[in-house]
Amino acid sequence: MIYAYCRVSTAHQTEENQRFVIEKFANENNIKIDIWVKETISSSKKLSQRKLGKLIPKLKSGDILITTEISRLARSLMELMGILQTCLEKECQVWTLKEKFRLGTDVQSKVLAFAFGLSAELSKSLLQARVRESLARLKADGKKLGRPFGSKSRELKLTKHQKRLEWMLKRGFSKPKIAKLLGVHKCTIYNYLKTKKLHWVE
Repeated sequence: MIYAYCRVSTAHQTEENQRFVIEKFANENNIKIDIWVKETISSSKKLSQRKLGKLIPKLKSGDILITTEISRLARSLMELMGILQTCLEKECQVWTLKEKFRLGTDVQSKVLAFAFGLSAELSKSLLQARVRESLARLKADGKKLGRPFGSKSRELKLTKHQKRLEWMLKRGFSKPKIAKLLGVHKCTIYNYLKTKKLHWVE
């Protein structure tokens, strides 16, 4: 199957120019376009939200995806590399007419696939290293990591249930029991009572 992909960013633009370029190329090279995929959406949108994202999983070995230029596929380098690598793994081809790019199953394409995979792994490793370094620096500065017990969102939940909390306090409910009934950690209960200066009976 040969797919032609046309994309514009806004409704004020038209994909007809892209269709003309692809049709001209197809006629000159005796190629028949089987399916046209056209959409009006920014490439900054997640791939899963675009028709292209739904098309790629359907591609099979030997299929060809033609577009006017590589920027029609993706705006970020990492996303583009992901698309091309997926197509390589499926043994389908990607042709861009402006750059005259042909991604297929030849040796050059396999080298590109290796480069894409290596770049992705390096990027992931570098990100993980930066996160570890940032956490270590924060820990060295004496800052506590993670969400503390008694966070504002949970204390707000307790405020909404203050009457119920006071009712349980008067009847001598234990701290773990109240925490379980209100769906919070017992430390949240303790901190809330301390803040509100409510009397605890145990």
